Formats: sequence, structure tokens, C-alpha cells
Amino acid sequence: MASLFLMHSVATPDVGAEMHSLISRLYPICRSITGDGVRETLRQLPIPLQIHEVPTGTRVFDWTVPREWNIRDAWIKDFTGRKLVDLKQLNLHVVSYSRPIQQ
Repeated sequence: MASLFLMHSVATPDVGAEMHSLISRLYPICRSITGDGVRETLRQLPIPLQIHEVPTGTRVFDWTVPREWNIRDAWIKDFTGRKLVDLKQLNLHVVSYSRPIQQ
């Protein structure tokens, strides 16, 4: 038997605009599972949160908290120097925990 969930909402006419505003602020933040991007994202959420930081290397069940990963800039240029991929244009261009390379 399928379950039916009824949700009552007290949405205001501005709720769509508020959601769009929040996502517009959150989307450009480059974040992984650790680091400054996660902290900034949590600060932007319009709900009360109590944040606890756990040191790198702490064992949590079968997982170990990794080192923080913060990225400032990344790009790939073609032979003319034109940027083909640019973190500042789209933060999804870089995989979390990527290592810097230079050629």
C-alpha cells in the first residue's frame, strides 16, 4: 500500500523569491566535505544551527575525518593561453581534493 503524505505549507508569495535568493548565494560557493566553503554555506542557511568542528584525523565509526580542502583558483588553458576551464566561471570544473599541477 502506498503512503500518502500531505504537507501543509504557510508559504508566502515571496517564498519563491527567497528560495531563489538563497540558492543564488549558495551556488557559487566552492565546497567539499570540509573547509571554508562548508562553513560559509552553513552560515548562509536561514535556520538556527549549532556547528561543531571535528579535528582532522578523528575516527568517526569506520571513517577518518580528512584534511581540509580549500581551493582559491583553478583553470586549464589552451596553447594560446585562453582559459578553457575556469573555476571562477563554474566551480564544478574541479573535483574535490584535486591536487595542483603545473606544466
